[in-house]
Amino acid sequence: MKHLLTLFVAGLLSLLPAAAQIPTADPLQGKSIGVIGDSYVQNHVDRAENTWHYKFARKHGMQYYNYGKNGTCIARDLVRWGEGIYKRYAEMKDTLDYVVVIAGHNDATRMDSIGIGLFRERLSQLCEGLIEKYPSAQILFFTPWTCKGFKGSNRELVVDAMLDVCGSYGIPVFDSARRSGIYANSDRFRSVYFQGGGVNDDAHLNARGHDRFLPVAEAFILQYVQAKG
Repeated sequence: MKHLLTLFVAGLLSLLPAAAQIPTADPLQGKSIGVIGDSYVQNHVDRAENTWHYKFARKHGMQYYNYGKNGTCIARDLVRWGEGIYKRYAEMKDTLDYVVVIAGHNDATRMDSIGIGLFRERLSQLCEGLIEKYPSAQILFFTPWTCKGFKGSNRELVVDAMLDVCGSYGIPVFDSARRSGIYANSDRFRSVYFQGGGVNDDAHLNARGHDRFLPVAEAFILQYVQAKG
C-alpha cells in the first residue's frame, strides 16, 4: 500500500511544471558583487540604478557596490579623472564574492600616448592585484563596445589585449565588441539605445540599452556562479 501511495504521489508530481517540482534557491542570493570601471559603470549622466549590472544584482538579491568613475582608465592616471583602475581597485571593499571590471574605452582613446606595452603591463598588475586581494572571488572582465572603423583601431587593440592578458591569468573576459549585440557603430542603433540619442557617443547605454544587454551579460556571468555556501 505504501509503495502504491509513493507511485501515486510521484505521478502527480510528474504532472507539475519542472520549475514547480524542485524549487531551488538562487545561489547568488545574499552574495556581494563589486563593479569597477569607467562611465560604463558610473553610467555617465544617468543613474547607476539604470545599469545592467545594478539590475542583475537586484534581480538575484545581491549586495551591490559600484566603483565606477567617469573618464577613468585602466592603465593611466589622469589629473581630471583620477588614478587608473590598476591602482584604484585597492579602494574596493575587502571582501567580495564577485568582482566585475568594465573598462578599456578611455584607454583606447588615449592609446597613442599610453602605448600597448604599458597598457598590457598595467592590466597585468590589475589582474594580479585582484587575484591577490580576492583569492576566493570570481573575477570577470567586460571589454568596451565596438566602434566605427573597429578593425585595426585602438579599440580593437585594447579589446584583444584584454582577452589575451586576462586570459593568461585564467580570468574570463566577455568580448563586448564582438558578442554583445550592442551595435555601437550604427548611428540608428545608438539613437535608440544610447544616452542622448547616441550623438557622438558610442559608450553610454540608456536604460533601454542596459535592458537589452542584461540577459547577454547575465548568461555570461551565470556560467561562473559558484555553488551556494
